[in-house]
Parts: sequence; C-alpha cells; structure tokens
Amino acid sequence: MSPLKVTQIRSTIGSIGKHKRTVRSLGLKHIRDSKVHEDTPQVRGMIHKVSHLIHVEEVDE
Repeated sequence: MSPLKVTQIRSTIGSIGKHKRTVRSLGLKHIRDSKVHEDTPQVRGMIHKVSHLIHVEEVDE
C-alpha cells in the first residue's frame, strides 16, 4: 500500500475533544499542516473519524 498524505483543511475550534485529539495524534497542529503516514487500518480509522477536518491523498513512494 502506498503512503497517505494527510492535510488539515479546517480548524479544530468548536470540535469535540475526541476529534481534536485525533487530529493532534495524526501530527497536525494547524491549518495547511501536512504529514505522511503509512496506510494501516489504525490510521484509516483516525482519518475516517475526522474526515470533515482533513484532506487525504495517496503519494508515490
């Protein structure tokens, strides 16, 4: 599986605490911040939980 680039596109202000902690655990601190993660079921679950706050794309290795 190819790595996933996760970018925060919306603020976590006004979000519930679980969503704030999930975005933070993905390594995102502010809007337009990006991190690359391996495509694992755990990361996919976190992405699904906060899909309204982030943008995900596959990157070439």
